[in-house]
Amino acid sequence: MYKQRWLDLLHHYRAIAVIRSPDLKLGMQLAHAVAQGGMGLIEITWNSDRPADLIALLRQQLPHCTIGAGTVLTSDQMQDAIACGAEFLFSPHTHPPLIEQAIKAHIPIIPGALTPTEIVSAWQAGASSVKVFPIQALGGSHYLKSLQGPLGHIPLIPTGGVTPNNALDLIKAGAIGVGLSTQLFPPSLVKAQNWQAISENSHRLLAQLRMDDR
Repeated sequence: MYKQRWLDLLHHYRAIAVIRSPDLKLGMQLAHAVAQGGMGLIEITWNSDRPADLIALLRQQLPHCTIGAGTVLTSDQMQDAIACGAEFLFSPHTHPPLIEQAIKAHIPIIPGALTPTEIVSAWQAGASSVKVFPIQALGGSHYLKSLQGPLGHIPLIPTGGVTPNNALDLIKAGAIGVGLSTQLFPPSLVKAQNWQAISENSHRLLAQLRMDDR
């Protein structure tokens, strides 16, 4: 049930905002900005400042959004992420014991993989979907499209080099959703605290990606 709900959310939003913030207050501002733009899937990386506190606060302040944890590397980190209320879990690698831990907690787990062997191994271990990372290193949408023939049954989420300019190409190449980090939060806009511009950029991105569903 929880896996299907996760896939339904991906089909609806198509994009995940990935926030890696050195400051909790800044992380909150970035999350509120993309949420204002319509982003309903927000990932807080575990190497952010006070990620557990940030996730817990955002769960309260943005009840209409689904807040998850990313860059989860160890069992202890996953336990802490689950305890603070993370609603999905991303990892940059595939480690079956972590996948099993998330399954037992009934929380979507999206491990990272790159090669066909890694992707299939992650899926067979019980992943809710698979993070293809870093996607641009192997050709972006061209690489993703080449995976669709043998692996089209596996829901893939490319990250690593995804931008508002190439996100739609990745969706058209077969991605169920994409993850964007720095490109959603241009340093110039963050420095100027131009949250409105970040919201508008998020809104435009979502509108573009959803056009592919019509």
